[in-house]
Amino acid sequence: MQLGIIGLGRMGGNIARRLMLNGHTTVVYDRNEAFVKGLSDEGATGVTDLAALVAGLQKPRAVWVMLPAGEPTETTINDLSELMEPGDVIIDGGNTFYKDDVRRGKALAEKGLHYIDVGTSGGVWGLERGYCMMIGGDAETVRHLDPIFATLAPGLGDIPRTKDRTATDDRAERGYIHAGPAGSGHFVKMIHNGIEYGMMQAFAEGFDILKTKNSENLPPEQRFDLNVADIAEVWRRGSVVSSWLLDLTADALATDPKLDGYSGSVADSGEGRWTIEAAMEQSVPVPVLSNSLFARFRSRQQSTYGDKLLSAMRFGFGGHVETSKK
Repeated sequence: MQLGIIGLGRMGGNIARRLMLNGHTTVVYDRNEAFVKGLSDEGATGVTDLAALVAGLQKPRAVWVMLPAGEPTETTINDLSELMEPGDVIIDGGNTFYKDDVRRGKALAEKGLHYIDVGTSGGVWGLERGYCMMIGGDAETVRHLDPIFATLAPGLGDIPRTKDRTATDDRAERGYIHAGPAGSGHFVKMIHNGIEYGMMQAFAEGFDILKTKNSENLPPEQRFDLNVADIAEVWRRGSVVSSWLLDLTADALATDPKLDGYSGSVADSGEGRWTIEAAMEQSVPVPVLSNSLFARFRSRQQSTYGDKLLSAMRFGFGGHVETSKK
């Protein structure tokens, strides 16, 4: 299948690569000419503007936009909508606010265009591991694009099948779902990221307690000089808290046990805030998720060892580099 891709950064470029490695063709564009050239050398058709990208696609066209949420995505999709024709599909694979998807889907439908929102998780590891995808939009269009989603998804892999699962649709087991209408994909991904904040905060706080157990504020007989890298490693193996986040924690601590390479000033990219807003609208109590967001705010004023670990995890799965150093 053929796909146009706009935005060839940490995830967009690897989405193109994973597709091409599995027999699909891509037409790619990015303002960074080096990104375009690099993918062109690997077999993509590189273009210099949106008009050339649309012209290089067969009808009905499908274009995946992988840009930062907000103005960059909004402007690009608006420009695309003027170039594309009824029956074409615009896919937003970034971290757009789901209410913007609902609005955008209605506006594009008036032009005869299909709009699909894809909450995409996988970070910088997606080329190797595949991408977990939560998809919103009309069922027929999602079904038409299934060869793309099936290729990008991790597949069944070696994860044990869920006992007593009886669903007739196996897409969830293969790493992607059709969540519902436009906006639902990004809504599910938004909550995923809110939960991620809480899980990361729990690891950060726990390891902060472990690291400070040798504090002079404790009686000498209660002080333990614990090897936190070893603790992370042993927890990876058979522990109830084993997870990919713990794997990334172990990697970071093995490389830099004191985490001197991180300031601990932890950014938040929007989804955590939106999750709390949704909880307020729906009157759902979320003390863990809200506190994890507020902890990131606090980290920008006075950071801890745990905050450095948060930064290390964010870098590990998403390549997120701290915006400032203390």
